Amino acid sequence: MPTVLETRIENRFRVQPNHANNNETLHGGNLMKWLDEVGAMSAMRFAGETCVTARVNELDFERPIGIGDTAVVEGFVYDAGRTSAHVGLRAWREEPRTGERERTTESSFTFVAIDKDNSPVAVPELRVDSERGEELRARMLAVEPGE
Repeated sequence: MPTVLETRIENRFRVQPNHANNNETLHGGNLMKWLDEVGAMSAMRFAGETCVTARVNELDFERPIGIGDTAVVEGFVYDAGRTSAHVGLRAWREEPRTGERERTTESSFTFVAIDKDNSPVAVPELRVDSERGEELRARMLAVEPGE
């Protein structure tokens, strides 16, 4: 049984001009792609199987990330169904020279584990065995839409 913290992945992406919109900030579609990639890696680490995106539960863009900044994306599994993993995702704008950060985005995606024939397969039970893991899980469960 994997733990919340064992599924946690953090990745960095340098925002280049080709990632930008007309406002010279990171295009939302590029950030969604990066959230999806980190989320899938977290879900696969949890499930031990290939995982595909089933749903974007919510996605809140709070502030922009500029060209030259670093986008830091964090993902972790906070809940699981029979064949699904619910991944909490956050992004920050990071100033690469100082490391100063501010949160820009919060989201959650649902991924489904599949086998080689693209059929859904069961995922393990998620364990929460640390205070930090419980904090991450509780924060995401508190903001789930429609729950």
